[in-house]
Amino acid sequence: MGETGEVRAGPSGPVTALWRVPPLVVDIGLAAVLFLVTLGPGRVDGGTGLALQCALVLPLVWRRRAPRAVFAVIAVVGLVQWLSGVQLPADVALLVALGTVAARASYRSAWAAVLVAVIGAVLAAARWAPEGRFLASAATMTAAVAASALVGANTRFRRAARADRLARLQRDRDEQEQRAVAEERARIARELHDSVTHGLSVVVALADALGHARPADPSAVTARIAETGRQALTDMRRALDLIHDAGTDSIPRDDRRSPPGIEQLGALCDRTEAAGLVTRLRVDGETAGVPAAAQLTVHRLVQESLTNVLRHAPAGAHAEVRVSCGPGAVTVEVTDDGRAEGDGRPGGAGAGRGLVGMRERAAAFGGVLEAGPRPGGGWRVFVRLRLGGTS
Repeated sequence: MGETGEVRAGPSGPVTALWRVPPLVVDIGLAAVLFLVTLGPGRVDGGTGLALQCALVLPLVWRRRAPRAVFAVIAVVGLVQWLSGVQLPADVALLVALGTVAARASYRSAWAAVLVAVIGAVLAAARWAPEGRFLASAATMTAAVAASALVGANTRFRRAARADRLARLQRDRDEQEQRAVAEERARIARELHDSVTHGLSVVVALADALGHARPADPSAVTARIAETGRQALTDMRRALDLIHDAGTDSIPRDDRRSPPGIEQLGALCDRTEAAGLVTRLRVDGETAGVPAAAQLTVHRLVQESLTNVLRHAPAGAHAEVRVSCGPGAVTVEVTDDGRAEGDGRPGGAGAGRGLVGMRERAAAFGGVLEAGPRPGGGWRVFVRLRLGGTS
């Protein structure tokens, strides 16, 4: 296209180099070729003919920058030529200028240029057509005018279609980037919620025990608080590191830690039990074949479930975690026997942020989270993750 600010999307292959030639160079070449082709013995006679030849062809160098002005200059030169009675093949320059106006100027300017060119064709036929051939000559030259205008209009339409296609591609790419950013933010929010909420819940439970239950060994409780706090900070730092564009490459090698998985569920249950919730863990099957992403999902599901038990179940409640690793699937079930009246844990359509994040994690592995009260009291969370064909 060659205009400032225009996106050039040309063809590839052998013509690529030609397509990348600056438009001004192309127009200079066009004017030079047209001048030489229409110049020769019997075509341009004397100084007047040579001057008109130059005046007709030279303005084509600026046809893209000022298409209407170039057309007007060539039309005026053509009128002078007609009044002088000098017939020149270089009149074809008017058709080139007309095509440029049709391609680049407004529709009103294009129609005005067509009208001027048709009048010029009729005048030229009236003056130089052989006797008895006026209508045929006028029709031929008018057809040439129409063809030039149609070529220019087709160029306009193709350019507009190309620009529209590029704009759609840009919009699609922007939308994809926005979706990717939104998904990444949601993932980071889930990581922060799951890790920090669990850590704070454990710390609060331990602090309450230290303040009210008066344990025999307060130093052990404070040590557990400190350990849980450090673990929460580590998890939060890992989640925040996801924000950096460089990913894990921006993290010093000594600080890189693999995400928690099924093997770390024992330590998770120990921290929960230290906070006052007796927790039993049972893992069946081989965990070696479970991908790291699925293991992280299992860990976060169990973590959030136990956090909800700590927050909502009464003192003295018991929780049980069952993880079963089978061929192509992992099932997770977390139950508790809390019987608090009016248990306020969210479930179903009114799920809180925690359960929303759990459902999103499960959906990533083709699973559907089931969360609700158990008959006789307590709560149950169950999900089955598919290890093949994850989204």
